[in-house]
Amino acid sequence: MNILITGAGGFLGRYIAKELLKEGHNVTNYSRNHHSSLDELGIKTLKGDITDFGQLMIAMHGKDAVFHVASKIGMWGKWKDFEKINFHGTQNVVLACIANKVKKLIYTSTPSVVARDYDLCGEDESLSYPLKFYSMYAKSKALAEDYVLKNNGKNGLMTVSLRPHLIYGPGDNNLIPRLVEAHKNNRLRRIGEGKNIVDVIYVENAAKAHVQAFNALKSPFEVPAGQTYFLGDDEPVNLWKFVNQIMEAYSLPSVDKNISRKKALSIGKFFEKSFNLLGLTKIDPPMTQFIAMQLSQSHFFSHKNAKTDFNYSPTYSTKIGLEKLKASLTN
Repeated sequence: MNILITGAGGFLGRYIAKELLKEGHNVTNYSRNHHSSLDELGIKTLKGDITDFGQLMIAMHGKDAVFHVASKIGMWGKWKDFEKINFHGTQNVVLACIANKVKKLIYTSTPSVVARDYDLCGEDESLSYPLKFYSMYAKSKALAEDYVLKNNGKNGLMTVSLRPHLIYGPGDNNLIPRLVEAHKNNRLRRIGEGKNIVDVIYVENAAKAHVQAFNALKSPFEVPAGQTYFLGDDEPVNLWKFVNQIMEAYSLPSVDKNISRKKALSIGKFFEKSFNLLGLTKIDPPMTQFIAMQLSQSHFFSHKNAKTDFNYSPTYSTKIGLEKLKASLTN
């Protein structure tokens, strides 16, 4: 098949591209920047922005499927930027798919779309979006996901949304580097008692799941079309033990300083109000309420539906995933 990936030059996108190449597909990247690493894989890049509908229409001409991975990630910024890229950009992707009679659209979402201010333990996809969002990123991704799923079946388009949780592995340029940098600058604190359990997913497991869901799409009226799925290594971990294993891989000391959840939430609320008052949108606050919640709460989910509907099964355990990450740092 002729497949377009938005953001194939990114962390997850590159791994998805490699999985598709293994299956013999013709893969094209669509992103704002050119990536020489994709050239080496034989992947052509079409430069463009998902906020430009005209460019998307041209890029999708003759494509059989689209993996929409590109998005604006962040815990802070201007709402209009998150809305423009994550929501309106996704609308453009969907409408361009429909206009070009693309058969399949696989959308990369996030479990953050259902995040609450309390623990989520073993919940499945029947969990609704919250009444209140504590993150602009989460809100924009929820709006986008909802739009993707509601357009399943339009002009024969089959859509599916996947929610990989805390992706880690070699090549990560977001989650792990942020944690490591914060720890190096003595800004990382364990929040709460340090007993919270979370899902994580090794990047190759996440990429494989995307391709499995893609292969399972046979009709817009059969699962997994029109559905969303949580993804993880299927072995929830203690968040702070996991963080310290990452620090060990980077030859850094364990995170041993902590603050209470209540104090972290108060600090986060203070910085949010202060940054809003001062109009500071281009730098991240040291703490936000959402970050305090994510670092102090348990959030892990059932993966039963992914296993049933497209035979999802992690190839690598979390232990092996961490070993592969550590090995990549010494090469």
